[in-house]
This record gives sequence, C-alpha cells and structure tokens, in this order.
Amino acid sequence: MFDICVTIVNTNEKSEIERALTSLFLDSKNSGLNIATVIVDNASTDSVDDLTQKFSNLTVVKQAKNFGFGKSHNRAFATVDAKYYFVLNPDTEFSVGQNFLRQLYDFMEKNPKIGMAGPKIIYPDGSLQHSCWRFPTFLQPIFSRTKWGQKGRGKKVADHYLMKDFEHNQTMPVDCVMGSAMFARQLALAEVGGFDDRFWMYFEDMDWCWRMWQKGWAVYYFHAVVLRHVHGRASAKVPGVIMALIKNKYARTHFVSWLKYFWKWRGEYKFYR
Repeated sequence: MFDICVTIVNTNEKSEIERALTSLFLDSKNSGLNIATVIVDNASTDSVDDLTQKFSNLTVVKQAKNFGFGKSHNRAFATVDAKYYFVLNPDTEFSVGQNFLRQLYDFMEKNPKIGMAGPKIIYPDGSLQHSCWRFPTFLQPIFSRTKWGQKGRGKKVADHYLMKDFEHNQTMPVDCVMGSAMFARQLALAEVGGFDDRFWMYFEDMDWCWRMWQKGWAVYYFHAVVLRHVHGRASAKVPGVIMALIKNKYARTHFVSWLKYFWKWRGEYKFYR
C-alpha cells in the first residue's frame, strides 16, 4: 500500500500535468513518503504515456471517451491501493520547500476523525482563491454568476457561500473544499464512497463533502500549505445567464449539475460551519 496516491484527469492537458507533477515531486523528494500517481486519460490527443519514464510509480489509465471528473477519479481510486488519495487538477503548481504532502499527511495522521482536507489555494498572482465554502443555497449559483450578487441580499448570499467572513489564515472545519485539491482518507472513502458519477462535472466536490459529514467524517481547510491554481472557470467564460446557457456547454453542464445536486439533497439542507 502506498502512503499517498495522487490522482489527475487528463483531457488534453499534458503540459500542465507535467508542470504540476514536477513541482510536486521536487517539493516531496525528502518527504519520506511512498507516493504513487494515477493519470486517467479521457481520450486525449496529447499522450501522457512518456510521463511514466519521468515520474516513478506513475500509472496511466486510458478511457475511450471523456467520462467526466468524478467518474474518472473514481477509476483512479480503484487502480492503486493507498492510505490517502490526493485529487489534483492539472492547472496547479507547488512551491518547493514547504513539503506539501508531508504536512497534509501528518495533519491527517494526527486527526483520525478527519476524512478530507483541502489546502490554502492562491491564484498565480498570489491573491487568495476562495477554495473552502459553505454548502450553497438554491439561488447561490445565480447570485455568484450575475450582477444580482453584487449588492444587497444577493451579495450577502454569495459572500456567505464563499466564506468571505473568514480570514483564511487558520486551519478549521468547513462545509466543503474545492475539487481542484482534495486530500481524502482511504478509510473514509471506503465508507462514504467516491464521487457520485451522476455529476459529469461541477457540484461533485460539494456532494462528496456532504456525504463525508453525513457519515461523521469531518472536512477541514488546512491553511499551512499553499497551492497555486489557475482556475479557468470554463463555465463562466460567456457573460450573462441566457447567453452562457446557449453558447457555453460548460455553463449548461454547471446548470444541470446544480439541479441534480439540489434535487438529491432536497429537504436535508444544513451548514456544518
């Protein structure tokens, strides 16, 4: 069994994956951890096969089509046996010298009731990315993506969801952490299950965290390690709700996942923080 298995999904993002893993393993070279990596390739045109020669304990799993974020990571979980799984987006980079994985591993080892942790995340310019959230209300996605969330009640709802009342300079339990970097305990995963693959993309991270809390596994924001993340927000590239739904397939996917999430958890809404 490996100490940690890093899981990444490739959808024509080879260069980003290589950069992310290079920085991660440079930072982890003295960690003393036994680390594996699984890249699930969703029918990409840029093969990642040669990365098995560059990084040790790296496995490439090929899929005939793009099965989406959650289902692809679930495939990775089933490929390698590890004590912890680190779900990682390709568009990420690690600062060498912080021993990122060692710190997360030690934190989880000292706190056996925590099922999942997410690191502090920043944008490439160094500004804070709001990567821990409260569970959303039904109208929150509308407020967060339109001018209705820029003032009054809409802004209050959007800011509450993003935990803007929290300074992000301390480690604490949170409702959920962003899917771009989720450090999950195998024992919790075995009890709770992996991602719900009915969500092709979006809201699967919130759903997973909700199920962690339901089963008594805490979810934590861990501020002691920092990750840089580009965070392209593909679903928000076309402005305006109507035009986005017409022109942007990711906006349509986001809308469908939003409805699936709230239908699944209807009548069970609550905050843990």
